[in-house]
Amino acid sequence: MDDSMNKTDNKKRKTELLIPAGSLEVLKVAVDYGADAVYIGGERFGLRAKAHNFSIEDMKNAVAYCHERNVKLYVTANIFAHNDDLSGIREYFEQLKGVGIDALIISDPAVFMMAKEILPEVERHVSTQANNTNYGIYKFWHDLGASRVVSARELSLLEIKEIRDNIPDDMEIESFIHGAMCISYSGRCLLSNFLTGRDANQGACTHPCRWKYSVVEEQRPGEYFPVEEDDRGTYIFNSKDLNMVEHIPELIDAGIDSFKVEGRMKTALYVAAVTRTYRKAIDDYNKGIDVYRDNLDYYREEIGKCTYRQFTTGFYFGKPDSNSQVYDNNEYVKDYTYIGTVSEVDEEGRAHFIQRNKFSVGEVIEAMMFDGSNKNLVVKDIIGGEGEHVSSAPHPKEPLIVTFDDEVDKGIILRRGGTH
Repeated sequence: MDDSMNKTDNKKRKTELLIPAGSLEVLKVAVDYGADAVYIGGERFGLRAKAHNFSIEDMKNAVAYCHERNVKLYVTANIFAHNDDLSGIREYFEQLKGVGIDALIISDPAVFMMAKEILPEVERHVSTQANNTNYGIYKFWHDLGASRVVSARELSLLEIKEIRDNIPDDMEIESFIHGAMCISYSGRCLLSNFLTGRDANQGACTHPCRWKYSVVEEQRPGEYFPVEEDDRGTYIFNSKDLNMVEHIPELIDAGIDSFKVEGRMKTALYVAAVTRTYRKAIDDYNKGIDVYRDNLDYYREEIGKCTYRQFTTGFYFGKPDSNSQVYDNNEYVKDYTYIGTVSEVDEEGRAHFIQRNKFSVGEVIEAMMFDGSNKNLVVKDIIGGEGEHVSSAPHPKEPLIVTFDDEVDKGIILRRGGTH
């Protein structure tokens, strides 16, 4: 370790909570529920082509919303470029001039140097796709002007801590701490290309790792033999969802600066639940380790209300075995449904929102408060899109005016438990 790097106590480094957003609506939810930074994709050159993504005008609105609330905005441009991409990327970066984004997330060295040339005032973060597995790589990117590198998903916390001890103090480490993880090395996969012709490394992954597979013997065409894993199917390429909410102290001790959540294609409900839970966990830890430990049951319960598969801690505590990493089914656990986000509260105290899932008069709806608490609200009255009073709201995306038995604030997410 170079003593001239002026190392600081890792626990004193400011921890950023970095949340994904696939639309302006979800971005606002992430900010309102406690994100320190949000990352989004533009309409081109990101690795989530199926996400709604942001036009240049959308980005300007996103920047304004974030910066008014002291939140940073990062944009992904993390494809591995082919020859015919380069002119388009240059044009795209020219369009980003003056938008006000805080950083670009990049994988490709050519794209990185182009961003350095065209947008020198914008920070450059190196994506996990770039296989960042050792401190020499971090130093390499630092010398080229990167302010942050995203750790490879294959690293343990011990390895990350060693990286922290051997890189300049102003070099930031970003690591995934929650969400769906690609089973391939640093997310670099050719399975989608091979099976469907759609390039995962250019944002068009069809997720064939989530499909079911069987074995066919060459001399017995048409006879399919299952690759046995359990009585419900075979999921040999799948990874469980990462969940590190019970390990905030270890993540901070490793020297990670930015806690990154996966999910630019996730719903507003998912983003609200994960953001709020990790926000409280980080804030509780900063108040004291005992405060954090006293609330572990809360973190587990709230994260369990999100849509997820099964949970794992990934590679953080060493190489995972098949039981801890590969899950045994392809079904999501979904105990709560998204009802809507309150867009307005009128003078009569009625909540206005676009309805997302069915609910009825008399039901108890849970309001996710910004402070981490939940408030149960009884539905007293529903006025539908045509101005009529109705007993239930079965039509998705219908504008509603709802009277509850208690007050609710603008921006609050409403959800319905699975026990109804």
